[in-house]
Amino acid sequence: MERPEILMTPGPTQVPPEVLQAQGGPLVYHRGPGYGRLLREVTTGLKAMLKTEGDVLVFTASGTGGLESAVSNLFSPGDRVVVPVAGYFGDRFARIAEAFHLDVRRIEYDWGRATVPEDIAAAVAEAPTKGVLAQHSETSTGVVHDIEAIGHVTREADALLVVDVISSVGAVPYEGDAWGVDVAVGGSQKALGATPGLSFVSVSDAAWAASREATSPRFYFDWAAYKHSYDLPDPESPWTPAISLLLGLREALRLYQEEGEEAVLARHRVLSRATKEGVRALGLDLDGEHLDRAWAVTAVRAPEGIDGNELVAKVRADHGIVLAPGQGPLKGKVFRIGHLGQYDRFDIIRCLAALELTLEAMGYPVKRGAAVAAAEDVFASASAAP
Repeated sequence: MERPEILMTPGPTQVPPEVLQAQGGPLVYHRGPGYGRLLREVTTGLKAMLKTEGDVLVFTASGTGGLESAVSNLFSPGDRVVVPVAGYFGDRFARIAEAFHLDVRRIEYDWGRATVPEDIAAAVAEAPTKGVLAQHSETSTGVVHDIEAIGHVTREADALLVVDVISSVGAVPYEGDAWGVDVAVGGSQKALGATPGLSFVSVSDAAWAASREATSPRFYFDWAAYKHSYDLPDPESPWTPAISLLLGLREALRLYQEEGEEAVLARHRVLSRATKEGVRALGLDLDGEHLDRAWAVTAVRAPEGIDGNELVAKVRADHGIVLAPGQGPLKGKVFRIGHLGQYDRFDIIRCLAALELTLEAMGYPVKRGAAVAAAEDVFASASAAP
């Protein structure tokens, strides 16, 4: 029997068997009390995870659909927005805004750098600005940006703060309302460990007010249609939802709640440290700023003479482990290891062992066991900590 590949990508991530089993359960009719209970449980769990008192809406769409919903519901053509671009997904957010004919003020950074809140403040001060569209974890680089500091800027400027939390929420610390986030956009297939196909957004009161004034076209992603359907005695989705995926997402949220937020974040922090120390033990350089807070994704510089894409392909072909290549200007120069979601220490050890073997096979000088030993040292110290 062919063995399934092991995903160590920044998404989709490995899906626990409990989630797959839940998705295979009987469907509930999406116009009735059974679906209403399911939807209410999911949105309640997501509100707690997103640390918000605002509404949470769930779409049958990828995270990109959630990002588009934010742009189309909050803004009108010609509205000025500031978008810091420090990676592939910052650029995507800017391109969505440009597609809706917004006045987009990009702040361009070298990929791997962290956005600077003072740069955003200066850009906002140049002209009246309706919103700032930012990444929390930039999946293409692993860098986690300082949303709390950016929130201070947007509150001072009375601008909306819209944040892509797709690869951050559930993997790194996040405080939605406390940080002044008006809209957070997440996805099912990342830290929660559910399957791809669902996105969700949190909506503050200020965001609702903006949506009532916005004139950009929308239909499928019209927040008002979802709000109306959610406020029915038996909540429902305005259009036919992906019921099986919602059943899986409910189970993924249950697993998250059962483990507890503090334990989940501690696990991600330790897995990140172990991965990074293992990579360093091989003499490889890490890419990106503020590595101490990059708990979701580790970006690694491919060693001189080895193409990162070829390395990723060989790890996959020889060991059945899927890493992620670099994107954009980092293509071939870096590869990425995802450790967000339902992973444990043996997943990291297995991944590092495969990396050692592959590098050796490609002619890179490797001290066998160095990466694994370094990761085990991290795990041992974490277990010994009070």
